[in-house]
Amino acid sequence: MTLTAVHIREAAESIRGKTALVPEIGLILGSGLGVLADHVEDAAVIRYEDIPHFPLSTVEGHAGELVIGRLAGRTVVIMRGRFHMYEGYGPELTAFPVRVMKALGAQTLVVTNAAGGINTSFEPGDLMLIADHLNLTGRNPLVGPNDGELGPRFPDMSEAYSRRLRAIATETAREQDLKLREGVYAGLLGPSYETPAEIRMLRALGADAVGMSTVAEVIAARHIGLEVLGISCISNMAAGILDQPLSHDEVMETTERVKSRFLALVTGVIPRL
Repeated sequence: MTLTAVHIREAAESIRGKTALVPEIGLILGSGLGVLADHVEDAAVIRYEDIPHFPLSTVEGHAGELVIGRLAGRTVVIMRGRFHMYEGYGPELTAFPVRVMKALGAQTLVVTNAAGGINTSFEPGDLMLIADHLNLTGRNPLVGPNDGELGPRFPDMSEAYSRRLRAIATETAREQDLKLREGVYAGLLGPSYETPAEIRMLRALGADAVGMSTVAEVIAARHIGLEVLGISCISNMAAGILDQPLSHDEVMETTERVKSRFLALVTGVIPRL
């Protein structure tokens, strides 16, 4: 299915029928990080199945709700659970909610994810600002006819993750005495975890962390002119770094442990965006 500006408007109009709030900031919450949505005031909670053209979240730790309300003094629209290409969704559908956020009024997008640490100085539980990404999924949400109403045919990605927003996050972390890493995120298709050989390759390419989301959303966000801040929770060390198998349970356990620091960072950053 090709999703057009008409589909975006239909989804946005349906959401507007459930709340009068106009969001300034969009947030996408990754695996186990949905706790942030519990702190939204005056919240309108809309199930994805009640929004036209939205797919459904099928992964543990992704609740499948759109939450609109006030957080840290700003009006936000939050995806409590995202869509992944490994669930069988194409990149265009994976990125569709980002375009709907823009249609609702958002000018800034904060993307979060759980990621495997490749940089050996990282530890599970670290928070990492995404400075840049490697799109190694082999897919792009902009493939096909370009809709000039949404953005240019060839969008610039030289600053996919805003330097200005990264500086704000860095200063916020310093003020709160939070350890904050910075690095390059490698986006792979999944759903299998990477092999040790693949991790060695990614390290040679300059990646500091690896995951199975985010890149399609950020490409779509830059295409439509959203300024982007990205934050990874290092939920585990990538394959071959530690002598232990990888599991989604470990991801969920680590994000549970880090949630207070994650909340402090994001709620500290939001008022400054």
